[in-house]
Amino acid sequence: MRLFLFDCDGTLADSFAVICGTMKRAFHAEGLPIPDDVAILGIIGLSLREAMHRLVPGSSLDDAARLADAYRTQFQAARAEGLVDEPLFDGMADLVRRLCAVDDHLIGMVTGKSRRGVDHILEHHGLAPLFHVIRTADDCPSKPHPAMVLECCAAMGVAPADTVVIGDAPFDMAMAVAAGAHAVGVAWGAASSDVLVRAGAASVALDVPHLEALLAAWAQAPATMPPLARIHP
Repeated sequence: MRLFLFDCDGTLADSFAVICGTMKRAFHAEGLPIPDDVAILGIIGLSLREAMHRLVPGSSLDDAARLADAYRTQFQAARAEGLVDEPLFDGMADLVRRLCAVDDHLIGMVTGKSRRGVDHILEHHGLAPLFHVIRTADDCPSKPHPAMVLECCAAMGVAPADTVVIGDAPFDMAMAVAAGAHAVGVAWGAASSDVLVRAGAASVALDVPHLEALLAAWAQAPATMPPLARIHP
């Protein structure tokens, strides 16, 4: 069996505009200096409290938790007003469907998003039945801690060596490496290819067809082969 673990924001879903806008409103509501888009993109992938802790250097964990609550409040208000749009990147839904159609492939998600947010995206886009296992910020420590990957592997009975993490942030790649899984980055998300490679990506997909080719090569190679050899047969 092969387990494919996708990140959500920046990998499956183009949610950057929503995240940046909500983050700025939360900081404004708390009377704090508003971070710019570059700073916000740099924390995407982390759980909310950890993200806030990094955006406000020197903040206490209690301060970060309060700011995380402010973000949630702003996000839910925006959703209630119909202002939340989280489209999937072109081709990603079809890629997930094709992977899921293969008998020995299992699909999962590892994300800093909340369980509620993940459920909304997957149900909205008709993908919920395709994901066999999901771990969110509600379930595990923040990336790059390996718990999300290890718990998914244990739940599916698949070894980390037979698992690949697909993500757009260095936290995704570092998490995969820490868990003993393989890491593939995508170039359309929050971080550059160089950053992803330095964090542990065996390769970085330039577009969705390229990602599909990389995953096909990885899935067909023997599990004992090292990551780079598997991605570049």
